[in-house]
Amino acid sequence: MSETPRNVPAAAAPDAWLELTCEAEPEAVESVSEAFARWGQGVAIEQPVVSSRDGDEVSIPADAPVIVKTYLPLLDPETPERREQIERAVWALGKLRQVGPLRVQTLREEDWANAWKEHFFVHRMGTRTVVVPSWRQDEYEPREGDVVLVLDPGMAFGTGLHPTTRLCISALEGLVQRGMRVLDVGAGSGILSIGAAKMGAAQVDAVEIEHVAVEVCRENARLNDVSDLVAVHQGTLDPAHGDAAPYDLLVANITIRVLTELFPLFAQHLRPAAPAILSGVLEERADELIAAMTAAGWRHERTDVEGDWVALQLRAPDA
Repeated sequence: MSETPRNVPAAAAPDAWLELTCEAEPEAVESVSEAFARWGQGVAIEQPVVSSRDGDEVSIPADAPVIVKTYLPLLDPETPERREQIERAVWALGKLRQVGPLRVQTLREEDWANAWKEHFFVHRMGTRTVVVPSWRQDEYEPREGDVVLVLDPGMAFGTGLHPTTRLCISALEGLVQRGMRVLDVGAGSGILSIGAAKMGAAQVDAVEIEHVAVEVCRENARLNDVSDLVAVHQGTLDPAHGDAAPYDLLVANITIRVLTELFPLFAQHLRPAAPAILSGVLEERADELIAAMTAAGWRHERTDVEGDWVALQLRAPDA
């Protein structure tokens, strides 16, 4: 059983929690989870995932051990008894199956929410775009002509640190013209939508499937005072309605599998010969996407590369 000290510090924070963790073979996960659910608050299961480099293919090894977690509020008077019940259950299950010892550590809600922020700084992309984390605005030194994006990415993809995001921002700098209607597919944190709006777009529709990202995107649009320009839509890209005005520019930073599935819909949403910026693609697979799209009438104009990643610029088929 765990040897973590049980005495609660006199100055323990009211938002402190105990995280109880054990590693179990797949066949024992259900039993461990049942014990954690009965005596803990919530159950988290972490399975090892094997992913292709671009995240397009994901699998879970059948025999790999699984990490199971639950949480207890440190200052709750019932926590010592509930922790003891969990320890007994894990010890007993360990006599029957491959279940590792219980590990216990103290965490604070503030630590969960903010630990990653110390590694996210003000940084520049393209020739004139600068990303300013919302908690580091006092560290930003303005330069004439800067396109400033105040960002709090939260749990959404899109901090500007990934090569594909930087490639898309650079491409937007060269393609966005004042008054354009822009479509951002897979908007994530909203960094590309907000960038397009601040570069002069008159309207940006940001499409995002994940609820958490949708909320982050809306909040970031508010932080940047572009909520009137950036409309965030939760869901997938639907076929364009015949009476809908076509977009002047499309940007999509997602996986090559999704790009391959959606590019016929992209053409329906764009005006003839309008530009599209597509990223989230490894350089080694770029020709695969280019071939599929050019066969459908798209025109490939350029490929920008950073590290192993590319951003493709193509034009939609002519009318």
